[in-house]
Amino acid sequence: MKVTSTLNPLFIAMAATIAPCVQAADEASPEGFVEGASLKLNARNYYMNRNRHQQAPDNIEWGQGFLGIFESGYTQGTVGFGIDANTMLGLKLDGGGGTDSSSILPISDGSGKAPTSFSTAGATLKIRAFDTELKAGDLFLNNPVIAGGQSRMLPQTFRGVSLSNHSFDGWLLEGGQVSFTKPYNQSGRRRIGSAYSNPANSVESQHLNWAGVAWSGVTGLTSSLYAAELKDIWNQYYYDLDYSYALNELVTLNPGLHFYHTQDTGDALLGNIDNNTYSLHFTLGVGHHSLTAAYQRVNGNTPFDYINQGDSIYLDNSQQYSDFNGPNERSWKLKYAYDFAGLGLPGLTSALSYSRGELDLTKVDPHSRGYAHWYSAGGEHAKHWERDLDLKYVVQGGKAKDLAVRLQWATNRGGKGYGALDNDTDEYRVIVDYPINVF
Repeated sequence: MKVTSTLNPLFIAMAATIAPCVQAADEASPEGFVEGASLKLNARNYYMNRNRHQQAPDNIEWGQGFLGIFESGYTQGTVGFGIDANTMLGLKLDGGGGTDSSSILPISDGSGKAPTSFSTAGATLKIRAFDTELKAGDLFLNNPVIAGGQSRMLPQTFRGVSLSNHSFDGWLLEGGQVSFTKPYNQSGRRRIGSAYSNPANSVESQHLNWAGVAWSGVTGLTSSLYAAELKDIWNQYYYDLDYSYALNELVTLNPGLHFYHTQDTGDALLGNIDNNTYSLHFTLGVGHHSLTAAYQRVNGNTPFDYINQGDSIYLDNSQQYSDFNGPNERSWKLKYAYDFAGLGLPGLTSALSYSRGELDLTKVDPHSRGYAHWYSAGGEHAKHWERDLDLKYVVQGGKAKDLAVRLQWATNRGGKGYGALDNDTDEYRVIVDYPINVF
């Protein structure tokens, strides 16, 4: 499950490295294969504790991850060539005795103990001509229909090709195809699958195709339109509109909309899907304070589904533990955030939110190929709620500059038919990031 719907990944210090190139066409790029090269490292220490209150084992794991990303510049000429490479290492510090499967470390072989270490490496060939860039190999992707999960100890990657173009000022055009993914808690790669289908079915797709356009041509206003095909599973379409307006130096207003339509396609390996999901938010910012109200609606007898382990759920009520994306679910959220720079403590930020949802699980097809496990005979008005607290501090200077410490606490409770799904859980996370720019 994704951390937040606003795509607030924990690899903030690495974001410029792992996100797709979104520079404006008139920005200067480093010239030369060597002169434009960079090497960035990130050491991430991650502790997760899922304290379950129902008849299910707790999940408690602690690990140390290392991520290295090398990016070359481009060779001289009209057509430039370059190479990117990444390597990842995860070490188990604690986790076993039946407390595995928190998603930080690889899933054990049944012994209840995750492996002591896991690692992976990947490379990408890139070609640039004018304002167009082609990449082939292991990709870090970040868009509304395919975004690699970055909310665990190590990030998720995809294997395939991507193409992006910045020929028009304020516009990004991109597309591509991926066939395999490297999950964030595994060494090997596997075919693309979905996040919310029945785990027992293990349905995988041959590939995912996507194309999209993002626009930011007016100050404060952004919009994007994307389409994706998960072969023989679904076609998915996305649209968003977001506007930030400053009334004065103190007060800002930020309304926004996210909308997804998902429809089964081809062999329909997960069964019939006809799902319209949207969320609306309005944020009032006053100085260092902000207050957000959000409403989210799933119109369909299947949950809003997305790529397994991915962050491609740009919905406002996707929280630390629950995405509030069940069949026919309506949910509301209130969120308060404060930047302690207002008290002379720059680098310290906080957020507190409360979300509540109601579903109708009786309309789910109990014979669905992909989503029958969501059915609940007593779930006509199934309800659940979640409370989230997030504290983060980023060191502002000195030898430890950019070192970040993040504390997260989520409380999720369900009732009246919602017991058919996972509920009644307290989840604690402690994350320490130390990014290093080698060159």
